[in-house]
Amino acid sequence: MIILYNPPSSPARKPVLPMSLLALGAVLEGHYEYRIIDANLEDNPLATLLRAIDTDGAHILAVTVMPGPQLMHAVPLCRQIKMLRPQVVIIWGGYFPSQHYESCVNAVYIDYIIRGHGELIFKNLVDQLHLNKEHPKTSQKPRMWQGAQPYINKVAAPAPIPHPDHLPDFPYHRVKMERYIRPTFMGTRTLPHHSSYGCPFFCNFCAVVNMVHGKWLAQSAQHVADVTERLVREWGVNAVDFYDNNFFTQEARTVEFAERITPLHIGWWGEGRIDTLHHYSEKSWRTMRESGLRMVFLGAESGSNETLQRMNKGGNASIEKTIDIVGQMKEHHIVPELSFVVGNPPDPEEDLNHTIAFIRRIKRLNPATEIILYMYTPVPLAGELYEEAKTQGFHFPQTLEEWIQPDWIEFSQRHSINMPWLNDVLRRQISDFQRVLNAYYPTATDPTMSALKKATLRALSAWRYHLKLYSHPLELRALNRVLAYQRPETSGF
Repeated sequence: MIILYNPPSSPARKPVLPMSLLALGAVLEGHYEYRIIDANLEDNPLATLLRAIDTDGAHILAVTVMPGPQLMHAVPLCRQIKMLRPQVVIIWGGYFPSQHYESCVNAVYIDYIIRGHGELIFKNLVDQLHLNKEHPKTSQKPRMWQGAQPYINKVAAPAPIPHPDHLPDFPYHRVKMERYIRPTFMGTRTLPHHSSYGCPFFCNFCAVVNMVHGKWLAQSAQHVADVTERLVREWGVNAVDFYDNNFFTQEARTVEFAERITPLHIGWWGEGRIDTLHHYSEKSWRTMRESGLRMVFLGAESGSNETLQRMNKGGNASIEKTIDIVGQMKEHHIVPELSFVVGNPPDPEEDLNHTIAFIRRIKRLNPATEIILYMYTPVPLAGELYEEAKTQGFHFPQTLEEWIQPDWIEFSQRHSINMPWLNDVLRRQISDFQRVLNAYYPTATDPTMSALKKATLRALSAWRYHLKLYSHPLELRALNRVLAYQRPETSGF
């Protein structure tokens, strides 16, 4: 028996369909007995795991680990499991061990680390363990598994991306699907899907780059439409979120998909590139809107063309294209959801000022635009910004125990105090501007936002927004305790 384990994805344990584990389960289906355990749905995850080990005879525990809440939970839990049930083979995969494997290699409670897309590599490792060709106890260090041999004291390259069209469909019957259906801006019954792997671009603040190296592989439009139709038919969804890193890479695929799902009358959301969508035809935009596309997450990233170039956004990225796409989406009644990375070195204050001015310009053009601000956080081996961060004293933790300290958990969620180029004054400026902006332009993604609440927030924040007096918004902080309002949330995360 194999346990596929999903640590809590947020402090509130909001259930999000564990598609990474469903992808692993799909390749195990019919070959091995396995069980998916989602800590977001468990009152006592440790007790549930121990019962599965003792009662079901589980001998492999595979854990998917993201930085932040998942890592903070996975470290002490795996330490306990290894102490209480030392015979269980513990395997880590997912974003964190793929990017920060150096911090994992001395953890004696982890037996194997898989980097990159792990479906086929994981199945290969399970086969080897089943045939007793691998003996994890012969080394006190985790083994980096690439598929043919273990790497004990050297780095295994990330696993290659498998083609999602050649993988079996998710085994939805292995999870309680109804528990994952939730209301979003797109619809009252929303489920996600992941239809492609990778991204063909090389932005140097993006962690995906190091794992895919410019590759992008996707399910066919018909395949994606078939999955969408199944979600509608079997679970009554009226909206689908696509968690792809770049759903809109190929215009022809996007349009064919949109045409196929139009009869379903659902809402949908996806993530794309501004310069890619800038080339879409007017006919394509109409087709997408008629199919139910309601919102697109786009990385605007900065209000400065110079910063965009330093981010390696590509020669086609520009603030002018951002302005164009925001206006175009307004005409088609599709909401742009723009993310900005602020506080970039070498001059974070100038970077922030440029971006604030640009956001105000966007809001004048299209007030419905959702704005999401992140603080810049370095990505390992990711070009100019990372090198600049290192020159200013930045370095990643060396151990898992360091990573789960409060400051680094904050870093993982892009609210860090660890960046040496960001002082307290600048961090407060970012926070204060965000509070005023989110009061004057309340997010459409907040299901509690009534017309009265919106009018109250807007009235009390208008003078600050118009006069650009963002500092120390004490009245808005007090108001937030009475009329709680949230910052915009991406539908998919």
